[in-house]
Amino acid sequence: MGRTRKSFSKEFKAKVAFAALKGDRTMAELSNDFGVHATQAAKWKKELADGIPGIFTGKGDPEDRKSVV
Repeated sequence: MGRTRKSFSKEFKAKVAFAALKGDRTMAELSNDFGVHATQAAKWKKELADGIPGIFTGKGDPEDRKSVV
């Protein structure tokens, strides 16, 4: 019999990735705290870091820009 893979919610992945990105704990500590392998946490951290610039690419609502100026 083979192992079944664990599946994690996107919220859990984001929580682990953000904790890893903060850098206040080692990957070993995060791995122990969240119950995931350090390699997996590092992968989610990289995905988060690579995806952050995409948040700021939208043009947004022109009304919002008027209030800033």
